[in-house]
Amino acid sequence: MREYLSGLPLRDRAAAADVLDAIREHGLQAPGVRFKQIREKLWEFYVEAGASYRIFYVTVTGPMMVLLHAYKKKSPKAPVQEIETAIRRMKEVLHES
Repeated sequence: MREYLSGLPLRDRAAAADVLDAIREHGLQAPGVRFKQIREKLWEFYVEAGASYRIFYVTVTGPMMVLLHAYKKKSPKAPVQEIETAIRRMKEVLHES
């Protein structure tokens, strides 16, 4: 995830950093951040900048959030392969088979 975010254009990287800072400060009540449940424990939030990005995450013990996968949003619905990648990573984080 860090590598993906680091590779974004400067404007988009700054927008992602702003969203992540808001989440750090306010948690899931962060103002202006849209959260959406995808499946069970898998959630996403959006970063709007020069382009739009979806970032999938899972919350684990207490307030800790693990970012699983991100991609540039090109359509209203998340592509199945992007969701499957996030689910696979979520299972690894949660030690599920």
